[in-house]
Amino acid sequence: MRVLATLLLSISLHGSYRILPPNSPVDRVIAKQPARKGGRWYFAENGHAVYCYGPVRVLQQPDRGLQRVATFCQGEKNMVPLKD
Repeated sequence: MRVLATLLLSISLHGSYRILPPNSPVDRVIAKQPARKGGRWYFAENGHAVYCYGPVRVLQQPDRGLQRVATFCQGEKNMVPLKD
């Protein structure tokens, strides 16, 4: 009788377990980088388009007067001179 009760209990409990779907592959390098929001495209002085996250600043130049620059841009440059 115990064997029959154990068998019925194991069959009834077996259907209640859920098998989770396999995890999709994730690129760990992208997952570790925080998402940045609020960026904007600008037209650089050299003719290229740049994507920057910071505000546009006006800097005093010794020979040209005032120069607009975009800050915190993608790539290796922190400030990029903008074309007016």
